[in-house]
Amino acid sequence: MGQATNNRPIIELQDVCKSFGPLRVLDEFCLALQQGKTTVVIGESGTGKSVLLKHIVGILRPDRGRVFYRGDRIDQQSEQALVSIRRRMGFLFQMGALFDSMTVAENIAFPLAEHTGKSPTEMDAIVAEKLRMVGLDGLQDRRPGQLSGGQKKRVALARAIALDPEVVLYDEPTTGLDPVRADVINEMILKLKRELLVTSIVVTHDMTSAYKVADRIVMLHKGKIIADGAPDWFKSCDDPQVRRFVDGHANPEDLEALDLQQNGKNP
Repeated sequence: MGQATNNRPIIELQDVCKSFGPLRVLDEFCLALQQGKTTVVIGESGTGKSVLLKHIVGILRPDRGRVFYRGDRIDQQSEQALVSIRRRMGFLFQMGALFDSMTVAENIAFPLAEHTGKSPTEMDAIVAEKLRMVGLDGLQDRRPGQLSGGQKKRVALARAIALDPEVVLYDEPTTGLDPVRADVINEMILKLKRELLVTSIVVTHDMTSAYKVADRIVMLHKGKIIADGAPDWFKSCDDPQVRRFVDGHANPEDLEALDLQQNGKNP
């Protein structure tokens, strides 16, 4: 995979609105992503981060607005037409989403079996290659129940890159991992960018991970981007709302509600 030959975004969302009942999750949302870069998306729970990923891969469609991939509008395409686009994207789900009834090798080979005509021998070679990339070659015959949490994430990542995607979407890739195992995942994200030149979109609450892997960080609040910059900008930003999130401090409104509850009053 080569680098982009122009400055046209590889992915772009224009004025995307998405609601679930009365809840507006994305509100005239705009974002353009450049090829080969890692964009980290942060923000409190319920601000639209995972919904954003699902619009990029076409699992969800906007109520209003447009989604583009390499300049082609994809939000109005049929499910059949989206198949070829989704093959160019890998998705690492928050909990891995491995098939418990399958071996590690079968899990990684699943997208190959579904979307290619490769022989079993060819698929075995690809499985071994992807497992080497995540440092787990030799575990082909194990089942997910025999793996640690970190190993499951790495197997899920190997499956996500089985088709050599040019875009990888990560939904909370370090959730549930201790700091050492989380850093292995961070290193894998950097390795894939370096070796495969992938474009990455990482949704996370883990600021240690965000600072390490990001070229760019965007912060969402109530379905809109409220901050957008390089990691160093976020480290020094003095905006109170940004500062509270990146430093892990509770909002004053939440503390006030807690005080009222402790005093036996309803907020």
